[in-house]
Amino acid sequence: MTIDRLTGLIAFTRAASLGSFSAASKVLGISPSAVSKSISRLEKQLGLSLFTRTTRSLHLTQEGRILYEKALLLLQEAENIQQAVISTKSRPSGLLRVTAPWPIAVHILAPALPEFHALYPDIIVDLRISDRVVDMTAEGIDVALRVGSIPDSRLIARRLGQHRICAFASPSYLKKRGTPLHPDELKHHDCVNFRFQNSGQLFRWAFNMDNEIEEYPVNGWMMADASEIVAGVIAAGGGIGFLATYMSAQQVRNGTLVPVMPEYAFDRAWITALWPESRRNSLNVRAFTEMLGRIFAQPTPWESSLAAFMGKTPSC
Repeated sequence: MTIDRLTGLIAFTRAASLGSFSAASKVLGISPSAVSKSISRLEKQLGLSLFTRTTRSLHLTQEGRILYEKALLLLQEAENIQQAVISTKSRPSGLLRVTAPWPIAVHILAPALPEFHALYPDIIVDLRISDRVVDMTAEGIDVALRVGSIPDSRLIARRLGQHRICAFASPSYLKKRGTPLHPDELKHHDCVNFRFQNSGQLFRWAFNMDNEIEEYPVNGWMMADASEIVAGVIAAGGGIGFLATYMSAQQVRNGTLVPVMPEYAFDRAWITALWPESRRNSLNVRAFTEMLGRIFAQPTPWESSLAAFMGKTPSC
């Protein structure tokens, strides 16, 4: 196989996995036109059309689907060979590609990365923000952090900690409007809601009532599809909103946010680290996942912040 054809296969699998030449170009570090030309050369060499192209999307042809499945196996084997060589190194070094949702990247990973760099100065971290399910092999991802169910059983998974959700408000809002002691009282309060970007659905407010998760519909005066916006609005006195405890910990510590009914907070899902089987012996992945284990060691800083308010009514 020529280098030109191998390059075309790599560009093809990235574009097929991500659904566009533009997205593939960002992963590969080349221009979209270079991706397009590489795939066009591959199609010409094979005498096949691999994609049905529209102005907005790419769709694999039948021949393209067959090639995609075979190419993934080839690239996986190439990855295995590379990782086998890398694992012979005595010290972690080189590129480490990590993907995580924005809130986890900002509030959990970013504060920990300087210490990680001090411990492993030869590792270059490439942190990519994404909420979508990625094909880790096709996109060359070493470690992914995800919240919720994990559908791909081919990946190695390590549960890190619970994604705990709690209601929060500013001290100024609670002083003015009072502190609700039961979810039924939320109908008398201004609520700020979160809308999921992927589905467009509103977050359903729920509380842990005697170990049963019960929903309490609220009529929010505003909604936003970024949890940082919800946090900013409620910190400015805009009402009560739901946040993950790791997001709010710093604001709880500095007094700009107060947990509301923390005894009813609930664990929505697991935060999990994932990595491909080919990275099992990777020193870089081992170093990074060990750091994650230290971050999530119990009790975490954010759970300690919440625990300080358990059973107390904020004196606001």
